[in-house]
This record gives sequence, C-alpha cells and structure tokens, in this order.
Amino acid sequence: MPVTLDDKLVVAISSRALFNLEEENRLFDAGDPAGYMRLQLERLEVPAQPGIAYSLVRKLLRFNADGVQRVEVVILSRNDPVSGMRIFNSGAAAELAIERGVFTQGRPPFRYLTPLRADLFLSANADDVREALGAGFAAAHVSVESALAGNQHPDEVRIAFDGDAVLFSDEAERVYQQQGLAAFQAHEKDKAAVPLGAGPLAPFLVALHRLQQAASTGMRIRTALVTARGAPAHRRAIQTLMSWNIRVDEAMFLAGLDKGGFLREFEPDFFFDDQTGHVRSAARHVPAGHVASGISNLPRAEPQG
Repeated sequence: MPVTLDDKLVVAISSRALFNLEEENRLFDAGDPAGYMRLQLERLEVPAQPGIAYSLVRKLLRFNADGVQRVEVVILSRNDPVSGMRIFNSGAAAELAIERGVFTQGRPPFRYLTPLRADLFLSANADDVREALGAGFAAAHVSVESALAGNQHPDEVRIAFDGDAVLFSDEAERVYQQQGLAAFQAHEKDKAAVPLGAGPLAPFLVALHRLQQAASTGMRIRTALVTARGAPAHRRAIQTLMSWNIRVDEAMFLAGLDKGGFLREFEPDFFFDDQTGHVRSAARHVPAGHVASGISNLPRAEPQG
C-alpha cells in the first residue's frame, strides 16, 4: 500500500521552533549564511537544546507509543540540507521519532504544507506563517523569547487558545474595534445563539479532539479557551463550540484582564493568540505564538498630512 499521512495529526515545524538555534541564527541574520552553515556543520554531532515548541512536539509524539502512528511531525525549514542533518541528529539524540523533513535553503517552505496535509505549522519566521495562514492553514509565529514549558504534567498535552480571530472568526472583534465595547456586548448578546464562523485554529482543535478520542496510550489532551470576552459575551463562544460538538476543558472569560498570570497557572505547552500584546504577556510565563489573522493584523493606514 502507498505511504500516506491520511488519518494522522500532522504538525509541520521549523528548526528554530523545535530547537534553540538562536546563537547560530544570529550569524544568518547578520548576513553571513556561509558562516551559519559552517557553524552548523561544526556542531553536526552536538545536539541542539530544546526550543519553544519542543515540549508540545515531544508530548504529541507520545500518542504513538502503542505502535499506532496517530501523529506525524515533519521538519519544514528554510535551512539548507547540510544544516538539516544536525536537526535530524538533534531529534534522534532527544529520541523524537521524526523521519521526514523538507529543507529549502532560504526559500519559503510553506507551499509544502499542501502535500503534507498539515494540521498545524509552527515557525519562527513571521512571513512564512502569514503565507501559511493566507493559504488556509492553521499556523503560528513562535515567539523565540518565550519561557519554556514546565514539566508538571508529563502525561498531558496542554494547549490554550484565544477565541476571536483564532478559534473563531474575527466577526465580533471587528465590531469591538470599529464600534467599541458597548456595541460589541450588545452584538454578542443579540447573536448569542448564532454560532461564530471558524477561525484559523479551529481545524487544529477539531484534529486534537479526534486524536483524544482515538488514543489509548495513557496520554491526555487538556485545552483551554483564554479570552478577553466577559459576560454576557461568553455565551456565544460556548454556544459556538457546542455547535461544533467540541468541548474545551477550561474556559477563562477575563473581561480584559491580562492573560499572562492565568496562563502561568494553566501551564500550557503552547498558547495561541492573534494580538501581539497578549503574546508578549503570555511569553513571560509559557510558550506562545502569534496567529497573524483578523482585523488586529491588517496593515495600518499611513497617517495623512
């Protein structure tokens, strides 16, 4: 039978999202790609240290522990193939069962998400993430300054999501930004029974739900909705998830409170948000990534005059 990724949760991830390559990357950013390649070759047998999304990947791969391949992790990187050797070596040293990788030597790699049928793309390159989102894939720009995940929940994948423009469409967020809080609250109260459209990360949440239903390895998935919404706007968010036949384990309706402290207590392996301010707040405590979608991420008009 032909090899296929059908019926698997597929995570495509860049080298810098999975491993800490910031020292090496400074050479690349300084305009010395040859120096970058040389350093990677010198360190070919030196395993790279864990990066921001390392904990998420390690835990997801444990869903294959009974021999059934439910999760596939693929390196999708702008690295050159030689540097890719170090990434595979680092994965092997960490006992991560990763056998597939695409290395494009500086060219945008997002176009390979289609044949991979990726459920999620994580990258430290913001442009690649924007292209992936524009092509309809769930994707996030990994904040490499984030705190690493804790180790208090070894048998539980913990993922936290913002709501509007992440799990849900930005319909309500547009009302808030264009008309203010009072109009937003009235709009959401009036439409409480009308499900919101799906946002860019909704398919990934659905895929996680399928994985949890199918798994028999002792691993669990715990999800949280962490949103700036408060009552009465909470109802529409919950009604929307119910209409998808999806439940989250925790929901935090913070009515504008800073999310960082709440995420510190939840201890996710990753948090997704569409607003850079929330990502910065979260990154002080947990691994976090920016989902560049919705009205908050539209180009700002240049001031006139």
